[in-house]
Amino acid sequence: MDTSSTDRNIPEFKRDFFESTDDFTTIGNGEIGGKAQGLAFIQETLSEGINLSEFPDITVNIPRLTVVTTELFDSFLSRNKLHDIAFSDETDDRIASAFQKGDFPAEFIGDLMGLINKVKTPLAIRSSSLLEDVMYRPFAGVYATKMIPNNQFEPSKRFQKLIEAIKFVWASTFFKEAKSYINLTSQKIENEKMAVIIQEVVGQRWGDTYYPDISGVAKSFNFYPTGKAKPGDGVIDLALGLGRTIVDGGLSWTYSPAYPKANPPYANINESMKNSQKDFWAVNMGSTPSYDPIRETEYLIQSDLKAAEQVGTFKFLASTYNAASDRITPGIGVDGPRLINFSLILVHKYVPLNDLFLKLIRICEEKVGKDVEIEFAVTLDAKDGLPARVGFLQVRPMVVSDEKIDIEAEQMNADNVIIASDRVMGNGQVTTIRDIVYVKPDTFEAKHTLAIVNDLEKFNRDIARENSPYLLIGFGRWGSSDPWLGIPVNWSQVSNAKAIVEATLPKMNVDLSQGYHFFHNLSSFEVSYFSVQHTGNYQIDWEWLNSQKIIHETEHVRHIRLPEPLTVMVDGRSGKGIIYHA
Repeated sequence: MDTSSTDRNIPEFKRDFFESTDDFTTIGNGEIGGKAQGLAFIQETLSEGINLSEFPDITVNIPRLTVVTTELFDSFLSRNKLHDIAFSDETDDRIASAFQKGDFPAEFIGDLMGLINKVKTPLAIRSSSLLEDVMYRPFAGVYATKMIPNNQFEPSKRFQKLIEAIKFVWASTFFKEAKSYINLTSQKIENEKMAVIIQEVVGQRWGDTYYPDISGVAKSFNFYPTGKAKPGDGVIDLALGLGRTIVDGGLSWTYSPAYPKANPPYANINESMKNSQKDFWAVNMGSTPSYDPIRETEYLIQSDLKAAEQVGTFKFLASTYNAASDRITPGIGVDGPRLINFSLILVHKYVPLNDLFLKLIRICEEKVGKDVEIEFAVTLDAKDGLPARVGFLQVRPMVVSDEKIDIEAEQMNADNVIIASDRVMGNGQVTTIRDIVYVKPDTFEAKHTLAIVNDLEKFNRDIARENSPYLLIGFGRWGSSDPWLGIPVNWSQVSNAKAIVEATLPKMNVDLSQGYHFFHNLSSFEVSYFSVQHTGNYQIDWEWLNSQKIIHETEHVRHIRLPEPLTVMVDGRSGKGIIYHA
C-alpha cells in the first residue's frame, strides 16, 4: 500500500486545526504511514456510502487529524545521532529516554506551536508506521499511542507535552516488542519509519475526566460464533470509556451485530455479571500526574463504574440486576448492581447504532476487498441519546485462511488427541511442532501471572535460538493487560509459538475476547488459538503431557520436547480443532 502523502493530494497543515475546512492534513513532505493511509483510503467512502437520511441524528466522520510525516522522523534520528541506540538491544526505557533528550527539528516547531495555540482539548498521538496495518503484518498495538489532556493554561506547556508524546511514539518504533514482531516478518527494523497522527480524542468532559460514551471494535468475521450466529455475521465488542479496555483485553460486551438481542453465552446471570465491564479508561483532566514521558498511560486514569454513574454517563449503556426477581432490568432507574450490556441501544434501539455498525462493516469490507476490523468511538447526548457522533478511528484487513480442512466428529475424541475444541480461531494444518510449553495447572494462581510471564519469556528466547515453533498452553486471556484476567504477555515474549491454547480453571474462568490487539496479531500470523473450557465437552490430556520428556521447568511453567512432531488441524468454517500426537 502506497503511503505517500502527495499521491493522495492531502492538504498541508495550516495551523488552524478545528477552524480549518480541511480535517485531514500533513506536516512535512514524507510518507504518512499505514494507519493514516487507511483512514485516507476510507474517508471518501464513509461520506459516499452512508445515506444521511437513514441516520439523521448521527454524525459519522474521521476525527480531525494532522499527520507528522516520516520526514520529521528521519530528520530527528539523523540530527540527534540516535540510530545506534535505536538498533541496539538496550531496554525500552533507555531508548525512550534517549529520544526524549533529542532536539526536535526546529523548522517544524512553528506548525506544531500554531496547532497547540488553537487547541485546548485532549489529543491522541498515534503511530502510523510504513509497515502498520498492512495485510499479514498489521502491527496492532505494537507501537505506542499516547493521549494528552492538552489543558494546561500556558501554550508552552501544552507544546512541551505534545513534543514529548511525539518523541515517545517515535521511540516505540524500536522497542523490544516491535523488533520481535518485525523479526517474524520478511522486513528489517532498519527499513521501518514512523509517521505520527495528531488527532482529536472523541469524547466529552465529565468533571476531571474526558472519554467517549462508547468505544468499540467491529469485525466482519467472527471466529467464535454462538447461538444462531455464523462466522460471516461478524462480531462487535463495546465498552464504556476509551477503547483501551477492549484492545488491552479487558472485560467488554461482545455480541453478533446480526443478532443484537441475543443473550450472552453464559450459564446464568451470575456468570454474566462476573464477565461484565467493571472499570473504564479516561483521559485525566484533573491534577497533574507524576512526570513520566516514557509511560504510555501517563495521562490516563482507570476508574470504576461508580465514577461514571455519578456524572451520568451510562444512562443508555447499563442495566440493573434485580435480586428479588433474579432478572436484569434495562436502564438504571432502580437500585442494584449495574451491568454494562447496552440493552437500551441494542435491544430497545433508543439509539440505532447497531444498524449503523452493520452498514460500516459492509462498506469497509467492500472497499478493502477483504474481511476487516474497524475501531470507533461514540458520544451520545446526555439527556436523550441523540444526537450522537461516531468517530471512525481505524480500519485493518483481517487474515482469514481459505484452506479447506475437514475434521470429523470421531477425530475429536480419538485416543491420540491431547487437545480438542469447538472454539478455535484459525484455519489450516501444522506438522512441525515438537516443543510444548505449558503453565502447570496444579500451581497456577492469578497472583503468579507476572512471574509466569518472566518464565515464558526465557523459554521463548531459548526455543527461538533453535528456530523451533512450539505449542503454548496457559490459563485465562493471553495478552490481557489485566493479570487477573489472564497472562499479560506481549508478542516479544511468545513470538515463536505457532499454536496457543487458552484454558480455563474454576479459579480462572473468563470469556474469550476477540477485540484486542494481541488477538488480532495472532490471526495475522496465522497462529491457531484454541479455547478449552474446564467444564466443556473436551479436556486437555494433562496426564499425557506430564509423562513427556522435560527439557526445563520452573515452579509454574514446564517445557517438554516430543520425539515426533504434533499435528495441529483447524477447520475455520466450523471452529473445530484438534492437536494430536503420532
